[in-house]
Amino acid sequence: MPSRRVAVIGAGAAGLMAARELQREGHTPVVFERDTAVGGNWRYEDPKASAEDDPLGTRCVHSSLYASLRTNVPRECMGFLDFPFVPAEGSGGDPRRFPGHEEVLRYLEAFARRFNLYELVRLDTEVVGVRKNDASTGWKVSYCSRKLAGAGNEEREEEEEVFDAVAVCSGHSTEPRVADIAGIDSWPGKQMHSHNYRVPDPFHGQVVVVVGYAPSGVDISRDIVGVAKEVHVARRSPPPTSSEMESTALPNLWLHPIIERAEEDGSVVFQDGNRVKADVILHCTG
Repeated sequence: MPSRRVAVIGAGAAGLMAARELQREGHTPVVFERDTAVGGNWRYEDPKASAEDDPLGTRCVHSSLYASLRTNVPRECMGFLDFPFVPAEGSGGDPRRFPGHEEVLRYLEAFARRFNLYELVRLDTEVVGVRKNDASTGWKVSYCSRKLAGAGNEEREEEEEVFDAVAVCSGHSTEPRVADIAGIDSWPGKQMHSHNYRVPDPFHGQVVVVVGYAPSGVDISRDIVGVAKEVHVARRSPPPTSSEMESTALPNLWLHPIIERAEEDGSVVFQDGNRVKADVILHCTG
């Protein structure tokens, strides 16, 4: 195959690996990354500034990491074949088999250094459009760069280049999905998405309804249970045979079927008829 010039969108794990393999096969990858560094979703961001204005995480925040997050698969299954994910000796890192997110970011940065991928990456550059090239074969990639616009310049000029191929490696974790709850528009409490969750402190003394019981719902419900007054988890599982709330080993954590509706008095009503007056609905819904 002749050498191709390939646009790679995203410098997270998928983008870095794509760039490495393309380069190894003799192609010329150009990696576009809208953030200021490589790592993608494994870069921890504290969204305090945007969380108040955008609690559902529909804009501003790039990463979905929370402070306590650890991998849910062992490091042996996460590493690339020719660059094993092993603890670095004397690095002061995290040697655990299921390490924290900081260790994964260190690994990706080390991978990029080892295979000289940094020289392929255009940081602070966001791809805003991809379309077929009308004039010939290939693809037109439109992008905006903060570096090209200059420091402090909010008006970023759009640039365009033609590539032989495009690899989309931008993942799906930056676009939160929110549960559709009847009556939510008139419910007076606060809604938040796990995309913006970082630490449990803001939930001190509150009654929190967590929607979803996949990995993020499990992690976050147990993260906040130590500071919250009550944590009620709504999950998509067969409802219990009785109308009693399903208790857990934790005294202030209960499991429920999905939410039936939210009401103006602050109540959240579950499908089995149980209700709680909640301060926060926290969407852990992907």
